[in-house]
Amino acid sequence: MGEHIFATQQIREFAHCHIPPGGIKSHVMTEHHKHETHPDLVKRLKRAEGHLRHVIAMIEEDEPCTKIAIQLQAVEKAITNAKRTLIHDHIDHCLGNGQEEDLSEMKALAKLL
Repeated sequence: MGEHIFATQQIREFAHCHIPPGGIKSHVMTEHHKHETHPDLVKRLKRAEGHLRHVIAMIEEDEPCTKIAIQLQAVEKAITNAKRTLIHDHIDHCLGNGQEEDLSEMKALAKLL
């Protein structure tokens, strides 16, 4: 649960959107669940991780800022696409059970897109 709150705080800081201090937990599943997209997301994020390590090396090797910025944009795009896929998958498979909390969670998720 602590990891969830930490991640939510990071998302709040980076996304500059309003997420309640306790995070988005109105529809937190208590059992582990895996969506069809999760294995692909892991692959994509591991690729982005490797790409980010390369960008760090570029900075350490004093590569030109323009080249670094272009590579950072590619990493950012990969992570944004992974986030979008995860959120859409969550909306499609975890929301819509007629719970009152679904609307507030949907609004919070929409701000992350």
